[in-house]
Amino acid sequence: MRFSDGFLDEIRQRLPISQVVGEHVIWDKRKSQPQRGDMWACCPFHGEKSPSFHADDRRGIYHCFGCGVSGDHFRFLTEKAGMSFPEAVEKLAGMAGVPMPARDERDEARQESRRSLYDVMEVATQYFEAALSHNIGARARGYLNERGVTAAAQTKFRLGYSPDSANGLKEHLAANGVSAQEMVDAGLVVVREESPLPYDRFRNRVMFPITDLRGKVIAFGGRAMSADVPAKYLNSPETELFKKRMTLYNGQTAREAARSGKSVIVVEGYLDVIAAVTAGFEGTVAPLGTALTEEHLQMLWRMSDEPVLCFDGDGAGQRAAARATEIVLPHLQPGRTVRIATLPEGQDPDDLIKAQGRGAFADVIDRARSLSDVIWSIETGGIVPETPEARAALESRLRARANAIGEASVKRHYLQAFDEKLSAFFAPVRNQRWERRDGGGQRGGFDRRNPRGGNAAPVGSRGSPRVVVSDTLRNSRLLKPGRGVDATPREAAILVCLVNHPALADSRLESLASLELSSPTSRNLLGTMLDLVTRDHDISAEALNAALGARGFGEAIEKMRDLLARQGVWQTGAEIADPDAEIGLRHALALHYKSVELNKALKAAELALGDDPSEETFERLRDIQNQITTVDGTEALIEGFGSLSGRATRSF
Repeated sequence: MRFSDGFLDEIRQRLPISQVVGEHVIWDKRKSQPQRGDMWACCPFHGEKSPSFHADDRRGIYHCFGCGVSGDHFRFLTEKAGMSFPEAVEKLAGMAGVPMPARDERDEARQESRRSLYDVMEVATQYFEAALSHNIGARARGYLNERGVTAAAQTKFRLGYSPDSANGLKEHLAANGVSAQEMVDAGLVVVREESPLPYDRFRNRVMFPITDLRGKVIAFGGRAMSADVPAKYLNSPETELFKKRMTLYNGQTAREAARSGKSVIVVEGYLDVIAAVTAGFEGTVAPLGTALTEEHLQMLWRMSDEPVLCFDGDGAGQRAAARATEIVLPHLQPGRTVRIATLPEGQDPDDLIKAQGRGAFADVIDRARSLSDVIWSIETGGIVPETPEARAALESRLRARANAIGEASVKRHYLQAFDEKLSAFFAPVRNQRWERRDGGGQRGGFDRRNPRGGNAAPVGSRGSPRVVVSDTLRNSRLLKPGRGVDATPREAAILVCLVNHPALADSRLESLASLELSSPTSRNLLGTMLDLVTRDHDISAEALNAALGARGFGEAIEKMRDLLARQGVWQTGAEIADPDAEIGLRHALALHYKSVELNKALKAAELALGDDPSEETFERLRDIQNQITTVDGTEALIEGFGSLSGRATRSF
């Protein structure tokens, strides 16, 4: 009885090979790592005292580094247990819980036909490869070189060229014993009613072989070398071997890369895949002439629990991302989801990697967002609906999204997550007023929604939608003014840097809202600044300084600048490049957070010493005091700091 490749693959995927081998060996506990499926034992095929036999569950193979034997589940039972292949299949199917197929003579005939078609596709692949390396393929090689596809990449992906001939491939296949029907069944020639003679489907195109998950060529994609053809890209038709909805370009390599811990990334086209793989992202795949399908999704989840879907930043890319969320939602499972990455507008992965290098694409992937965040962004656009009807409509859309999820626990958590977001999103902007005493002893009102006082309009009343701020920021005591002393040097460095570079404040609003400052002056200044940046995310340094000056902070800011100038701290200046200012800000914040944390620990240690005056608690107190001294005297030395601003100094 013959068994389909899909049936055998399902057994391999369901059954860890260590479980099969484990019936015949004793695993070495010191060397094996069961949680990683990385198991070692003394070889069952030859006598040895130290374990050199390795079973790898991720790859589904075994190998002995002593005698060299290797194979998969079926080979182990046929060679070790002496079973016939059908006996091994029957035993492993039972272990995996996969029902044995009923014998189907027609299916067996189809399987035999498939094996013949694989051979036909291999002959065609070699023909295209030879044409690319020949003089006839010079223009195609030039195109690939212009697109940055190296000779090594051309070989790795078995790229080729189909000559501009109606009969070149057909005649080559016939010379190699391929029948006319097999050419048609493989999708390599076209038969039209008006023409009695079949002709080559691919002509004058760069050829991209498409393989299945076992590495066998099952189809081709062709990129036209002529501009006057109807289709720039042409794929093979669906055949016995090729189903577009169930095939991913570079799927075999990506699956192997995923087993090694690499990210699985979905992009759009052949050249995007080749560029990404060449840059080190071996887990990159692409659908073939179709949008992402449910079948693709299941294939991806068999490789990784959290594949990354990468879309262009333009309108078409965002529409594709929205369609992908609709496909993914019904199939979510606990621990199985996707992340969505957005490319810079106007660039695909191939463009981005060539223009800015591997790091730029890695940054796009690292910043990929969760599915729930993307759905939230799609439905809200970051804008609060102003009417009850619009708010109800938003809530209804989000609930419909969550209810599309089939798995009950995942659905429940999505509903809860959206409810929490809606509660924060619709939280009212408080119209509370705090009193403060200005420099002249006058008492005046301070309204968070109107920090300028008077009759100025509150946020959201100027004809544009209100920008939402979380409760962390809204309720922070930093937004409440008070009297106090001048800032410490470190606080001055943080505040002046933010005043001169407001974009740095906009990118970290939440963390700054919870920043603990010792001086009421500092807290008041930071609170007002955050309020201004929250209202206008694109506010310039000049406009921010003017607004703060109008609110009575001009003198305090100047004192801070003078303090920093006397201490030689230049990284906070308005003329400093943003990257240099950000580095300085990060280090100032890191030192500040450490100082605050240590002072809290110091108070706790002092209380503990009072309750337990032992040598141990005294040593703990002294250790914290030493750490505080170190932090207070530390300078964040940054190699090459200030290079973007033309400085050579290395101090903060």
